[in-house]
Amino acid sequence: MGCPDWPRCFGSWTPPTSVDQLPANYKENYSAYRDKKNQKFARYLRLVGMNATADQILSDKSILEEADFNSTKTWIEYINRLVGIVIGFLITLLFYKSFSLKKSRPVLFWFSLATFLGVIFQGWFGSIVVSTNLTRWTITVHLFLALLMVALLVYLLHKGNEIKNQGAQSTSRLLLLACMVTLLVQVFFGTEVRGSIDSLAASMPRENWISQLGVDFIVHRSFSWIVLVINTIFFLQIRKTIALKTLSLALFLLILCSLATGIAMAYFNIPAAIQPIHLLIATLAFGLQLLLFFKMNNTVVNN
Repeated sequence: MGCPDWPRCFGSWTPPTSVDQLPANYKENYSAYRDKKNQKFARYLRLVGMNATADQILSDKSILEEADFNSTKTWIEYINRLVGIVIGFLITLLFYKSFSLKKSRPVLFWFSLATFLGVIFQGWFGSIVVSTNLTRWTITVHLFLALLMVALLVYLLHKGNEIKNQGAQSTSRLLLLACMVTLLVQVFFGTEVRGSIDSLAASMPRENWISQLGVDFIVHRSFSWIVLVINTIFFLQIRKTIALKTLSLALFLLILCSLATGIAMAYFNIPAAIQPIHLLIATLAFGLQLLLFFKMNNTVVNN
């Protein structure tokens, strides 16, 4: 919530650096702005039958509570949006370039179109995450939409440069599929922990968070060992396949790094700098799992 509006930040394309640059009633103004946006979003939810969710958003007055200005959070969010704009332009360029392949390689065109539409929807839904004041389920949806974008881009990367590889056994493919599913489940558990942290952050100091997280944290911590075991079995099974050895080793190291950053957060009171690194490593691991899966199923040469 470093920027309470979207796509601008405090009504400007260049965010403020001090609260003195904002009007005295900025909290009331942006609270009213978000209320108006949520009214519209609630109408969309009702159109698809999500009446209970719409009512919950409109009845939860904490959603409209405006946070105090924090220049650090404002610039983190602003940089996040700038990166998002760059990604949007790159995906738009990718879609434009795919037009020339519509007849010769239609799969590239249609997946580029899906990626283009996905990034537009993701940008809009990012504004919903802001307007609903980081409502837990919107953060989870926003994250999994991002992972879907990663999946589409990895598939396009693979299809754009298909090569022959040694045939992989069906058991290895199933094992890799299990790796992906468990990692996605672990990411979901992580979003639940993150939501709990948001609730605790407003009422107690950081050093007390871990002790108060409860079952969400215990499940997330325990499930990490399942992720590690399954990925270790996959690595030991696939490492003799020369064509996939390097990728499988990189995946195994990412899983270890993800576990290490999770342990660091547990023992050092969830340092703010490690949280995004932890999620970034999980995202990279998921993308690498997808690339391995596509390569293991690839048997056609298409230059």
